[in-house]
Amino acid sequence: MERTSFDMQELGGTDRYKLLTGLIIPRPIGWVGTVAVDGTRNLAPYSYFNAVAATPPTVIFSTGRPQARIKDSLANVIATGEFTLSIVDESLVDAMHSTATTYAPDIDEFAETKLTATRGDVVTAPYVAEAKAALECRVMQIVDLGDPASASVVFGDVLRIHVANDVLDGTRIDHRKLCAVGRIAGTTYVTTADSLFDVEE
Repeated sequence: MERTSFDMQELGGTDRYKLLTGLIIPRPIGWVGTVAVDGTRNLAPYSYFNAVAATPPTVIFSTGRPQARIKDSLANVIATGEFTLSIVDESLVDAMHSTATTYAPDIDEFAETKLTATRGDVVTAPYVAEAKAALECRVMQIVDLGDPASASVVFGDVLRIHVANDVLDGTRIDHRKLCAVGRIAGTTYVTTADSLFDVEE
């Protein structure tokens, strides 16, 4: 087949972003809940999010630092050392999308979206009560990328996981019932209930 090859160093930032995120799909969405030192709650979605180890149970999310500005989520995890991750399902897409808007640091996204903020059992950061699953995490380390830093990767130690009973079978998840949302590109999404198939072992 004929191919076009791209030198990533020669592409502009937007083209790099569109090409990379258009290929690495679907990307799960971590709806990151944090609380500022003054008590202001923050909620923002990140599609640079994944599990990277089961022992120790470790997740990551990555946030850009546009014009060297630290976003609220990152500022809060640096200050408090903790965060939550709510899993976005199809019923929460509109609320999730609205929290992708950059609000002022003193704005509570839970209040703006009329979502219920539930404080974690072992962390003070809130998670979305309406979500079918949520993780409570403590920061393990933060790795800055670029010089000067243009992005930061937050590694989280998963302390507790809360899952709705109707999507559980022991520790196994019914993905059709979870109906978790992944991001394709732009405002295009897919769910874990779409076109699932199995392969023979």
